[in-house]
Amino acid sequence: MKILYNVTVKIDTQVHSEWLDWMKTVHIPEVMATQCFESYKLTRIHGDDDEHGVGFAVQYIATDIEIFNQYQEKYAQNLQKDHADRYQGKYAVFRTLMQIESEG
Repeated sequence: MKILYNVTVKIDTQVHSEWLDWMKTVHIPEVMATQCFESYKLTRIHGDDDEHGVGFAVQYIATDIEIFNQYQEKYAQNLQKDHADRYQGKYAVFRTLMQIESEG
């Protein structure tokens, strides 16, 4: 069963353009280079902009839970630390793990 790993980020308005560029050119390519995910989508959350920042969600698809667990064990901590160090105090994040029951 495929796994959807959703990372929702609210990034400070003043740095959101630079963050978006960094996500597209550095962070997401590094996550995908782990070969733990077969695809991803980077989305901007419609209607979520406010005084606290701009909302985005990145959705990564893993072929199964074992591959996702491999990502968590081998790669996630360092990749998350890179993000935290770079944008400390300028974002809020929450992560959700979902099992895909059906795809269209």
